[in-house]
Amino acid sequence: MLTKLRDNFITGIAVILPAVVTIWLLSVISHGVNENILNPLIKYFKPYFTNIYLEYGARTIVFIALILIVTFIGLATRLIFIRKLFSACESMFFKIPMIGKVYIAIKQMSRVFLGDRKGIFKAPVLVEYPRKGVHSIAFLTSDTKGEIQQKIKQKLVNVFLPTTPNPTSGILLLVPEDEVIYLNMSVEEAMKLVISGGMVVPDEISQSAE
Repeated sequence: MLTKLRDNFITGIAVILPAVVTIWLLSVISHGVNENILNPLIKYFKPYFTNIYLEYGARTIVFIALILIVTFIGLATRLIFIRKLFSACESMFFKIPMIGKVYIAIKQMSRVFLGDRKGIFKAPVLVEYPRKGVHSIAFLTSDTKGEIQQKIKQKLVNVFLPTTPNPTSGILLLVPEDEVIYLNMSVEEAMKLVISGGMVVPDEISQSAE
């Protein structure tokens, strides 16, 4: 019997404690706002108020402004928390064998396709592919290094050759550096040319931007 009474008492405390703490906290905040913010402001502006309704209106406006400020702080804190949570989940995702590497590659590719100039594509280039005399638009990604470059005497560069109209797929080509033709157009212009299948050329893009 006593055990059940004790359990019921503890359960009651657990139920009402959050409400009591919330009401107490709101009371402390309200008292602090009145004593430190509202009353000094009302006292300063009191000579300009002709009736009590204006005084209550001023109190209401200041209190609403304070609530909005606190709400904004809470929103900013929540966004920071969500960003940190996403980063933590993403870091765990990176550690998954194979899938993590694929995710990183897709993320880098998406930055390029969305117009991130600091992405993995350094410059648009022309390469002779699939045979001599036929040129394809590709994107320079980096210099060839490591074992591959050690076994090839000629200086190579890594280029990504995208497919049309879906540039998220393509092939990796290791091309001699002196056989790569650099283009003056931007990565974005070259990507639009690839996606459109040649229907949107850089001159048209420049004219539409002016």
